[in-house]
Amino acid sequence: MPRRDPILNQIDSQRHVVIAGPTASGKSALALAIAEAQGGTVVNADALQVWSCWRVLTARPPATDEARAPHALYGHVPIGRDYSVGAWLAEVAALRGRLIVVGGTGLYLNALTRGLAQIPPTPPAIRERADALRATPEGLAEMIGALDPRTRAGIDLQNPIRVQRAWEVLTSTGRGIASWQAETPAPLISRADAHLLVLSSERDWLVGRIARRFRMMMDQGALDEVRAILPVWDPAALWAKAIGAPELVSYLQGARTLDEAIDQAIVATRQYAKAQRSFFRGRMRDWMWINLPG
Repeated sequence: MPRRDPILNQIDSQRHVVIAGPTASGKSALALAIAEAQGGTVVNADALQVWSCWRVLTARPPATDEARAPHALYGHVPIGRDYSVGAWLAEVAALRGRLIVVGGTGLYLNALTRGLAQIPPTPPAIRERADALRATPEGLAEMIGALDPRTRAGIDLQNPIRVQRAWEVLTSTGRGIASWQAETPAPLISRADAHLLVLSSERDWLVGRIARRFRMMMDQGALDEVRAILPVWDPAALWAKAIGAPELVSYLQGARTLDEAIDQAIVATRQYAKAQRSFFRGRMRDWMWINLPG
C-alpha cells in the first residue's frame, strides 16, 4: 500500500480521482483513504467486481470498508445479465458528486477518460456466428480477412476477442470499428476534471503480494464462493472469467488437487497483472505514476 499522506497532499478535493493499477497493488485502500479524508464516492472500475456472485474471489471491498465511505457499482450485476463497458459507463454517468474511480480494467478506464464510441449492440445471431467461427481452427484468419483495412491495421490481430469484436461490428453495421471509433464523443471524465493516477511497482514486490492475497482469499472463503456457483458454472460466461474461478472449479470437479489449483490460480493472477502493466504503459503514459512501495 502506498504511503497516503504524500499522495493526498497532491490531490485537490474538488476534482475527481481515477486510480489505475495492477491487481493486488493497493488501489482500493488508497481510494478509501482519499474518500475518508476528502469525501467522495468510491466507484468500481473492475469488470469482475461488478458480479453479484463474487466478493472474496475478486477482492471486492469488504462490508466494513463500504460502511466507511460511499461505494458504487460493486456486486450489482446478477449472473445471466448482459454487461459491457458501455453499460458500466452509463451507470457512472448517472452518479452525482465527486467520484473516486478505482480499478484495473483498462477498457473501462480508457472509455471513462478518452470516450467510448457509440457502436450499436451486436445482434445475438451475429454473436453466435462469431462465437462459432472463433471456435474453429481457421475462424480467426477468416474473421481477419473480412475486416476493412483501416480496422485491420489498428487492432491486435493476435487477440481473438478483439478480432471477433471488430468482425461483429463490421458484420452487423456495415462499418468498420475504426470508423465508429473516429466518432468517439468527449470523455465522461477528462484530464482537466480529475487526478489520473497509476500505481506502479517492482515485479517481485507485486508477485509476493499476489501470492499472499490469494492464499488469504482462500482463508476467507473463496472456495465456498466457487462451490456455490458450481451448479450454474458456464466457462464461457463473463462472470466466469474471475481469476481463480476456473482453477478452483477444476479442483471441485476432481481434475486437480487443491494445492495445484491454488498454484495455478496464483500464476494466472501474475499473468493478468503483467497484461495490466503492459496496458497501462501503452495507454496511460501521461497519467501520474506512483511507485510502490512508497
